[in-house]
Amino acid sequence: MPRRVFITDADRSRLLKFIGREREFGGGDSENLADLECEIKRACISATKDIPQDAVTMHSTVQLRDLDSGEEVIYTLVYPAEADLSEGRISVLAPVGTAILGYRVGDVVEWNVPGGMVRYRVEKVLFQPEAGGKLFL
Repeated sequence: MPRRVFITDADRSRLLKFIGREREFGGGDSENLADLECEIKRACISATKDIPQDAVTMHSTVQLRDLDSGEEVIYTLVYPAEADLSEGRISVLAPVGTAILGYRVGDVVEWNVPGGMVRYRVEKVLFQPEAGGKLFL
């Protein structure tokens, strides 16, 4: 059984609008858009004020551990236009971005890459806008 993922009602609304715009005007990667849409559909939607503080929401900064190498990475989950891997900002449309959205501390996130399966554990949510009282509108 897949893990429950948690998404704020505000993130859900913005992400669905983003997906609609990309499909209509962007000509973006339809497979990644479909993956993101599936994650949103299976998510537990919470009011922004009720989202668990250890859930990865949009604009959260998260520490992940690669379960095969033990390496730790820190990413901030952002929209594609804000993405800059050299700054640690990962797009929600990147496979790892879609994979971590809505997961919580302790959850193991898995996804396929050309070289096989990648497995990360969510170690810490270093910053979550909702927990800090900062909302991105």
